[in-house]
Amino acid sequence: MFEVKSKILGFENINEVELSQIDELFSTLRLSDDISFTLVDPSRLREYAFEISNEMETCLEIKDESDLMVYNVVVIQNPLEESKINFQAPLIFNKTNKTMAQDVLSLQKYPEFGFDESLKSFINS
Repeated sequence: MFEVKSKILGFENINEVELSQIDELFSTLRLSDDISFTLVDPSRLREYAFEISNEMETCLEIKDESDLMVYNVVVIQNPLEESKINFQAPLIFNKTNKTMAQDVLSLQKYPEFGFDESLKSFINS
């Protein structure tokens, strides 16, 4: 379980989440008994680097970036290749102190990261 330190967009009342790995690419984020999301490890798909703000470092008590795991929400479609990934609002997990937060990246600073990029554009490359 991870303590939510900065609210998840649209789910401001959630204070704790469970992260479970499905395979090397996908994981599940369970917010409650009836709400969960599929997540993707962006580093397995593309170059994905962004600057973590001082506020986020403080919020998650980040001491070393190696303590972090970063995921993006995937909206699953059929077929799977049509699924959409939100690279604009990464979920950042500090595995050392079991905290997490969602960050929203600036489109001006990170124009290469879309909020509905197709999975097929990465797996068919």
